[in-house]
Amino acid sequence: MADSVYQRVLLKISGTALADESGLGVSPIMAKALAEQIVEAHSLGVQLGVVIGAGNIWRGHQAEENGMDRSTADYIGMLATVMNSLALQEAIESLGCDSRVQSAIEMREVAEPYIRRRAMKHLSADRIVIFGAGSGNPYFTTDTAGALRAMEIGADIYLKATQVNGVFDKDPMKYPDAQRFERITYLEALNLGVEVMDATAFSLCMEHKMPICVFSLDEPSSLTNVLLGKRVGTMVEDDKC
Repeated sequence: MADSVYQRVLLKISGTALADESGLGVSPIMAKALAEQIVEAHSLGVQLGVVIGAGNIWRGHQAEENGMDRSTADYIGMLATVMNSLALQEAIESLGCDSRVQSAIEMREVAEPYIRRRAMKHLSADRIVIFGAGSGNPYFTTDTAGALRAMEIGADIYLKATQVNGVFDKDPMKYPDAQRFERITYLEALNLGVEVMDATAFSLCMEHKMPICVFSLDEPSSLTNVLLGKRVGTMVEDDKC
């Protein structure tokens, strides 16, 4: 098998990737299917960090709309991401691939505390590192946590897996004639109000010139194809690239 064109990457996955058709909870079948894609990609020789959301368990903005304090709602969401991280770790290791879960909120009985240098040692030792509990701070999404971890570990690219295969000029779930961009700049994405990633994450990547690939894991071997440098989804890059 060919080698990855990237040495180290950060993969951001929605929590709903672990859910069944209802979009809720953790399905061991879906967790295994997701793990198979990740392990296949890892076999290319890439160092792989993962951040996973919590939408299959908890929606903090909905709790806030119903009267819950925003910080409390966000902390509950962070704990839910650790649950998803543990489920994904179990599925990955059942396939014979070594991994570690690091949490930005300490819970030593189930996960290592997040320590950047330790994470990088794990990556260099060919372990998949799953970063749980977001950034450890309320008011920041897991998209932004993913961008932050990508910077911290020195990733070559931020891979944002979504339900749609890239960035479109309008919502492809509502408009069949929506056109997909093969490449778009950070500013163009921000001006379009692209909903596949929040503006803070886009801005952070733009400031540090971190390329982003937005793609769908629903396509067979899509993650592997991204790592092989094939045209998949949409590349978001600096306008000078």
